[in-house]
Amino acid sequence: MKNLKVIISNFQVHRLIPILTSGHSTTPMAAATSLLRTTFFLLKPNPKLPFSTLFHSPSISKTLTLHHHRRHHQFTRKFCSSQSTHLPRPNVIEILEQRGLLESITGENLRSVCSDSSIRVYCGFDPTAESLHLGNLIGIIVLSWFLRCGHSVVALVGGATGRVGDPSGKSLERPELDIETLERNISGISNTIAKILNPNNPNDSVTVLNNYDWWKDVKLLDFLKNVGRFARVNTMMAKESVKRRLESSDQGLSYTEFTYQLLQGYDFVHLFKSENVTLQIGGSDQWGNITAGTELIRKLHQSDSAYGLTFPLLLKSDGSKFGKSEEGAIWLSPVMLSPYKFYQYFFTVPDDDVIRFLRILTFLSLEEIKQIEMEMDLKDNGYVPNSAQRRLAEEVTRFVHGSEGLEEAIKATEALRPGSEMRLDWKTIEGIAEDVPSCSLVYDRVLDVSVVDLSVSTGLIESKSAARRLLKQGGLYLNNGRVDSEGKKIEVDDIVDGKVLLLSAGKKNKMVVRIA
Repeated sequence: MKNLKVIISNFQVHRLIPILTSGHSTTPMAAATSLLRTTFFLLKPNPKLPFSTLFHSPSISKTLTLHHHRRHHQFTRKFCSSQSTHLPRPNVIEILEQRGLLESITGENLRSVCSDSSIRVYCGFDPTAESLHLGNLIGIIVLSWFLRCGHSVVALVGGATGRVGDPSGKSLERPELDIETLERNISGISNTIAKILNPNNPNDSVTVLNNYDWWKDVKLLDFLKNVGRFARVNTMMAKESVKRRLESSDQGLSYTEFTYQLLQGYDFVHLFKSENVTLQIGGSDQWGNITAGTELIRKLHQSDSAYGLTFPLLLKSDGSKFGKSEEGAIWLSPVMLSPYKFYQYFFTVPDDDVIRFLRILTFLSLEEIKQIEMEMDLKDNGYVPNSAQRRLAEEVTRFVHGSEGLEEAIKATEALRPGSEMRLDWKTIEGIAEDVPSCSLVYDRVLDVSVVDLSVSTGLIESKSAARRLLKQGGLYLNNGRVDSEGKKIEVDDIVDGKVLLLSAGKKNKMVVRIA
């Protein structure tokens, strides 16, 4: 009671009552009671923390500050307007589950945590190449779902752990990367992630970090003393990634690779402590590394508020990996794979897989995807073949390369279709030059030369007789217009923007001719 009198005195309630009751029917006593309740609510200590430690631990001090801001925000939101309504936060765990993006979680209470408050989640990416590939895209998509449900995300590029190499899913130790290559890979991957995740989100909701920034200052003896003693070797040996390597490889597992799970686990500890990250996500093969982190947090910080979540690997229905073509990986960077080729890859998706990939790789509503599936089932009812694949290609290309990248891919696709009425320009033809054969000829070797002769001299067609035969069959094209006469010669107006020509032999064989 004495403390309450002090509070009343400090806030000088008797001076505030006229203000609180002005224009309202509230009685002075009711106003004072309300103020006391509010004051007591704001000053009440956290009963979960020992009082003796409240002002002595930097990490606890930070926790209290965050706790105070959160409670203050909740208080303000609740009492600012009694008439305001707030929509419930979408449950991201349920969304992931419905779309086939959830494999495992470390605890069912993660569902309620994601509904009740905004959390920070992170996903790690190893810099093994200059670009991420289609297999990595699923992690970015899951991060994006968290963003869309009001959470914030951290993308962690493994500048330090990339020097060790993750043994998960590998039969042999990864080749060591030199520093210059590693730095180039880190830069390329960081730029790709930022470009994909940032356009539609506030800058403070997406953070891209490099774990080398904190590992470079960690000393081995300090790490062994402060972290290593909490790691149990028998538990580390039982991890699936370790067991598989020991059982399937004649070379076994190096000590360097064996420590990877401990290094990644400490990444989670660091982010939990310094970035308020409470959830790590990763592919199903990352379960052991993720739980290594949650266990370290539990032991080092006596906290059960760190969680893990895994999503399925991107596989076709036959069990093979999705994301590789005859030429190699399907890269996410436009520098390594043009938006046109990226877009075209999704037309190769079998009908058996396309609906599942629409759920996994796009943000279309489940209702719209169901409608597409119904249209596919009714193929005799006007369904255009590959319509579902086209929609998949459009949605994924837009997400990865933006609207401009999608427009570029569609224009290039149209430009490469013989008979298309689309007017070609120099930029569009140059955009596909990396994806089709090309050559350079001086102006005099092109102007007034017959299309038949030019098709042979550029290497598009092997002989004049083959070119004439193709022309008669209606399969020889100049700038997507069918060539009907053997006497057709290249004129000034045929050279697009004075720079290039596009020759086509049938639907698939192309040749870009640059005019020097």
